[in-house]
Amino acid sequence: MKYPAAVLVITVLSICLVATSGKIVRARLESCPGCSLNRLLEVRQFAYEDIKKYKDVEWKKISGAKPELVFLNDQDEEIERVPLSTLNRKECNEVLTSRGFTKEKNEEL
Repeated sequence: MKYPAAVLVITVLSICLVATSGKIVRARLESCPGCSLNRLLEVRQFAYEDIKKYKDVEWKKISGAKPELVFLNDQDEEIERVPLSTLNRKECNEVLTSRGFTKEKNEEL
């Protein structure tokens, strides 16, 4: 079966769009700045000290929200959500680095 070139080009572009839309490009910590963070010392340290060191990661402060990392694609669609309440500071950092996030230059854990 033969297809016109335009159909093939559109098909290839559609496949590329689907492939890139699932790629994580940004992350957001969603958490109350106090509340549950006051009981989770290591997650609190991660939120207040480590998040700002990462490229393409922000903190959205939501009153009453339990701490979660939300991973987004290039169209700001949610790809994954990871609760942090049971993790320590090192594990929180590992969640980001395991998904390809890096710290700004001259920043260390």
